Amino acid sequence: MPPQDRHQPLLAEEQEETAYDSSEKVVVVGIDEQDGDVEAPPFSWRKLWLFTGPGFLMSIAFLDPGNLEGDLQSGAIAGYSLLWLLMWATAMGLIIQLLSARLGVATGRHLAELCREEYPAWARIVLWLMTEIALIGSDIQEVIGSAIAIRILSNGVVPLWAGVIVTALDCFIFLFLENYGVRKLEAFFAVLIAVMALSFAWMFGEAKPNGVDVLVGILVPKLSSRTIQQAVGVVGCIIMPHNVYLHSALVQSRQVDPRKKGRVQEALNYYSIESTIALAVSFMINIFVTTVFAKGFYGTDIANNIGLVNAGQYLQEKYGGGLFPILYIWGIGLLAAGQSSTITGTYAGQFIMGGFLNLRLKKWVRALITRSFAIIPTMIVALIFDTTEESLDVLNEWLNVLQSVQIPFALIPLLCLVSKEQIMGSFRIGPVLKIISWLVAALVIVINGYLLLEFFSSEVNGAVFGTIVCVLTAAYVAFILYLISRAITYTPWQSLTRSKTVATTDN
Repeated sequence: MPPQDRHQPLLAEEQEETAYDSSEKVVVVGIDEQDGDVEAPPFSWRKLWLFTGPGFLMSIAFLDPGNLEGDLQSGAIAGYSLLWLLMWATAMGLIIQLLSARLGVATGRHLAELCREEYPAWARIVLWLMTEIALIGSDIQEVIGSAIAIRILSNGVVPLWAGVIVTALDCFIFLFLENYGVRKLEAFFAVLIAVMALSFAWMFGEAKPNGVDVLVGILVPKLSSRTIQQAVGVVGCIIMPHNVYLHSALVQSRQVDPRKKGRVQEALNYYSIESTIALAVSFMINIFVTTVFAKGFYGTDIANNIGLVNAGQYLQEKYGGGLFPILYIWGIGLLAAGQSSTITGTYAGQFIMGGFLNLRLKKWVRALITRSFAIIPTMIVALIFDTTEESLDVLNEWLNVLQSVQIPFALIPLLCLVSKEQIMGSFRIGPVLKIISWLVAALVIVINGYLLLEFFSSEVNGAVFGTIVCVLTAAYVAFILYLISRAITYTPWQSLTRSKTVATTDN
């Protein structure tokens, strides 16, 4: 059954929230072109260029301040030994993101919209709340990262709370650029990614890591009990729950007719190429950061003390001034990472809120609501934790745990939906890809489960707190089992509701 057929009984298109209005979409294929109804047209570099953009916006989640902190800690504590894991974690992230793009292109709807349709009200409300919590936690890290960068670049003149206010204003940049079209917004993010690449490549050139050691670290798997915590962190920070929702919406910025199988396949082919290139770029940037800190701090007494707050100062002490002080190079790269990720977080928040709640609000209203959800708690955090570096590191650990908790609430619905012919039609994933995808999801969930177990075993003290954690854990596991059972015994909730309505009417 073609994916679009089953949506006909739903509300009219103009009554439903959509990721992009038809006037906002980039036209890739002219309306006079008749080929491609059955088979994908031949490869075209021009079309690849027109499809390029969503994958690079998606890749920014692999480069946010939380990932950069994971990179620098991995390099300082484990040296080059976990580079192979970074590569395979990026590959696993690519598989998940390609499935997200596949869902968006084949159905013409994004993950949040489909969750609203396919789950009963109580379950989709829980999914929405969990996704919003994950987004807020991620945004706090990103905003704090930007604020740290602003403090570095201002020589400490701008305090953390003021940097949060400055970063909060970036949603207006986002709204301003969006008024000029999707391609202008994508070009802005391309510039930010280029700034990150140049900054961290400059640092790589200043540090001069050994090329052979880097290559061995990438190609030769190596893991020890001493580096297991960093290994878990490398994998855990790659998959971002909100990013899975985001990518399924971003791919709808191109005009693709889901009724034409060839056009859908063409879009999937180009998005696969573009996403692979984007994540290859993000992998190289992560390599730059990891190897700089591996070269400078691996095996030193301060390796375990380096975090996002003091990393720039340690770099300055280690590598000195140079042509341009490395402290400011680090600050520029960190600022680009923080600003780009906070804007994409705002973007993701709009899709998530609109999709789950079917809200058709003006973009500036929705952006303001989404931004407020993150900025208000971030401001509170900045005022409370601006006293010591240790307190910010503890906060970051809790936020990483918060992200880990939410991962199943993005992966399981995604894998459930892309596996079903009722949803995807002929573009549902086959048995081999399904097995690989579930194995990847299971691995990521187990690894993050290990992180949670380690964290709570050391942090949970007292009978009352322990009881609360046990109750919440039981509810958490029960909901995950429910989502998995829905994947095994699938019945579309809206279809079931409509069937009951029709049966009642007939009687």
